[in-house]
Parts: sequence; structure tokens; C-alpha cells
Amino acid sequence: MAFLLNFREVNIDTPDNLGFTALMQAAKKGDADMTELLLKFGADVNQKNESGKTALMLACFAGEKDTIKLLREYGAKYDDFDNGGSTAIHWAVDGGHPNLIDWMIADGADPNICDKHSSWTPLLRCASVSGNYQVASCLLREGADINCQDIDGKTPLMITVLNKNEQLLDLLLKRNADCKITNKWGKNVYDMALAMEKRGIIQRLDKHLDEKGIKGVKRV
Repeated sequence: MAFLLNFREVNIDTPDNLGFTALMQAAKKGDADMTELLLKFGADVNQKNESGKTALMLACFAGEKDTIKLLREYGAKYDDFDNGGSTAIHWAVDGGHPNLIDWMIADGADPNICDKHSSWTPLLRCASVSGNYQVASCLLREGADINCQDIDGKTPLMITVLNKNEQLLDLLLKRNADCKITNKWGKNVYDMALAMEKRGIIQRLDKHLDEKGIKGVKRV
């Protein structure tokens, strides 16, 4: 009881020297008991550190589902943006947690929410940063737009070609990603593959275009 009385006398949301509150530390470490205790005593569930990250974002990157559930019960928001323009689901994508992402989308997270810097959806973020096949599969299964475009008009398929990720390329082609879409400079994915001179990728694209009978893509 003495501990609880003393606990009430301090500012529960005071950050440490790295800018993390006690709730942020507990959430990202997966300490569900401490997370629940702090929330019951009024910790600000949506407080941000100096980079604009909330406890939810930190827990999502770490993949701590139990603490994420508690944070959500106390009002943590999926549509909050950090200083870089990213949301909790973007951080779950970076952390590489497909099972968590499944749960988050079922819980109301938007699989097509765009960040405020590059207009990256979670799928664009995945293709750009990690190229994680399991995460991309999860996002597509949960309704991610396969043909979404970033601020420069690049699609996940284009970014995958630029990053030379043949495994993710096969997945996107299997899901019928549109090869005809052009970026803001008028280039499509085949143009990019030719510019990269990546023979394996060009062969995959040729095979896909032939099998699907896709016309309107200029080839060598």
C-alpha cells in the first residue's frame, strides 16, 4: 500500500533521459503486468516521445501483442502519426510481425493507411524497407491494395523490382499486380527491369506477361 501511495505522488508520465515514459518502457518490453498497472493509475496511453512515437508504436515494432491489447483497451490509437509520418501498423511491418498484423487489422487497423512522408501504405513500406515475404502475404490477405502508389507513383511491384527481391516479385505477380501502371515519369515496371539489366527479373516479367496475355507493355 505504501508503494501505491508513493506511486500516486509522482508524475506517472515523466520521461526518462531518453524520452521514454514508464508506460513506453513497459509496453515495448512486453511487461503486461506493469503496463496494466500504469494504465490503471492514469498513464497517458497516447503520449509521444521526442520522435513522436507512442507506447503502441514501440510495442508494435517489438511485436508485444499482450501489451498492445492492453493499450488498445485503454484507448491507444492506430491512426496516430509519429514525427516521420508513420503509424503503429507501419512499425509492426518494420518489426516483421505478420501474426500481429493479422490481429491489428481485425482490431481495426487500416491496411492501406498512408504515411505522411512518402505516401507509403504498409505494403509499400514492406516492399521498400524489409521485403518480408510473410508480412507482404499477410497484408495482401487482409485487403492491402496491391497496386497502391507512393508519392512518386511507384507501386509495390516497381519497388520490388528496384530492390531485386525475386521472392516478393513472384508473390506480387501471382496476385496479379498491374504491370502497366506508370510512375510520375511515365515508366512502368518492365522499363525499370530493363534499366536495372536484371536478367532473372526480366525473365519473370516476360513469363508473366506471356502467360496472362497482357498487351500494352513494350518489350525488347
